[in-house]
Amino acid sequence: MNTIVKRAIVGGIVSTLVMAAGTFILGQISGYKAMELLKNSMSGINMLCNTVILGSTTILALMLTLLGLSRSSESRLTDRHYKDVLMIAKSDTILIVAAVITFLMLNLPIRESEGVDSAWYDTIYYISLGMASLLGGGFIAVVMMLYGTITNVILIVGLNIKDHPLISSEDAKEAEKKEDEMEEKRKQEENS
Repeated sequence: MNTIVKRAIVGGIVSTLVMAAGTFILGQISGYKAMELLKNSMSGINMLCNTVILGSTTILALMLTLLGLSRSSESRLTDRHYKDVLMIAKSDTILIVAAVITFLMLNLPIRESEGVDSAWYDTIYYISLGMASLLGGGFIAVVMMLYGTITNVILIVGLNIKDHPLISSEDAKEAEKKEDEMEEKRKQEENS
């Protein structure tokens, strides 16, 4: 596993734990019954699901631009770069599916059901908080992976760094050869 993925996983896990702990503690301190907490939190969780769905689909669509930019670069990028992009796409797709399922499950009309035991509201409340935390942490992890990949593309394509680990070794040798030839030509012109 490379550095970009490790950093993203750690960031996602830390943010998930922080969000889960914060919402759990606030739920315990507030003293409301689970039914009231569920009513009050549903709009926020629905908004989070919508935001994650919108943001993730936008990221997925804009990754086509990233691929186009990667392919048009003068340097040939290694397979690791494309595997990183594939990992982001897979993670982003999983996040979209999880957000849609969470949104649909939490919009079932449970509150209107008369036969639901009050203990179920407690369970549903904590499941909804857990799912919201996972979605938030997952979104942060995807954004961190995307940031790492975009940083590499900027270094290679924008700043024209030739000794980057994501540049194919064949291209690095070829670029070094061209630089040596240019240096020789410059020296020949100076001597003339």
